[in-house]
Formats: sequence, C-alpha cells, structure tokens
Amino acid sequence: MTDDKLKFPAGKFVPPVSYTPEDLRKWTKTIKEFPGKLRQAILNLNEKQLDTQYRPGGWTIRQVVHHCADSHMNSLLRFKWALTEANPTIKPYEEADWALLPDYRMPVESSLKILEGLHQHWAVLLESFTENEWARTFVHPASGDTMQLKKALALYAWHSKHHLAHVTNAVKSLNNAG
Repeated sequence: MTDDKLKFPAGKFVPPVSYTPEDLRKWTKTIKEFPGKLRQAILNLNEKQLDTQYRPGGWTIRQVVHHCADSHMNSLLRFKWALTEANPTIKPYEEADWALLPDYRMPVESSLKILEGLHQHWAVLLESFTENEWARTFVHPASGDTMQLKKALALYAWHSKHHLAHVTNAVKSLNNAG
C-alpha cells in the first residue's frame, strides 16, 4: 500500500460543491454511528495491540482513539460557538503535541465514553438545524478561513471515516500477522 493510501485510507478531504439535505443527513448519520463503529473495530485488541502504529511513522491505534475524542470535542465546541456567537474565531490546538501528553498512553475506554456522549449531543444539535443554522460560520485563525457549519459537518464526517479506516486497516494487519 502506498504511503499516501496509508496516510489517507478514506482519501483526502474534498470540500463538497453543494450541500443537499440528503448529504447533511448522511454526514449526521456518520457522526451518530462513529463511536460505535470505533468501539467495535478495537473490541478484541489487547493493550499491546492498541500500541501498534497504523502506519510507519504514524500514531498508534491508542493515540488515534484519544485524538478522535479531543478533536471531536473541539469540533462540538466550535459548532456551539458558531450557534451562539456571530462568526467567532475558534481556538486551534496542536494535535501532534497533544498526542504526546500522558493521557494518550492511558486505556482507551475513557475516550470511547467521551466520544459516545459527545456524539449523542452533537447529533441532537445537528438534527435540529434549520438552513440558517447550517449557514452559521466560524473563523479559523491559522488559515483565516470562514467555515460554514455544513462544511464543518462534511469535514468531521470525513474525519470520522478517515480515522476509522486507520484503525480498521491496522486491525486487519494485526489479524493477518497473528
């Protein structure tokens, strides 16, 4: 498998040209289902297997799970800021540095629970959106880009599939090796 395919097993994120109600429902469904799919993917892994890198030079499965909790927590906050403030500037974070913190070495159960609760909240918000709410925006200070919530949903549906593919590919490799 090529390095690009290992790095982006779900492909690179391509912003949609349009946003249909069906797209928004499909992406919301991805958000709803992600925690269960992630839990299922790692269900039979032991602690040593969780410390397997999903690709050479990449994070471990454990780090990916913890990263998803942190990343999606940040995303939910961004959605809430955009819903309650006019075009807020969000706070970025150094995800690679966060992955080196001690909590990324702990068991993954706490992050799975965070994802389950967080995605329940997120899905309830998403399912209640009107067209006006989908059009609400936030600003990312690193790029200066203004992002509508419907594009942020597409991005995080992709992000969920992206990291789930990292994990499932790593688990397949473990199963083939064992």
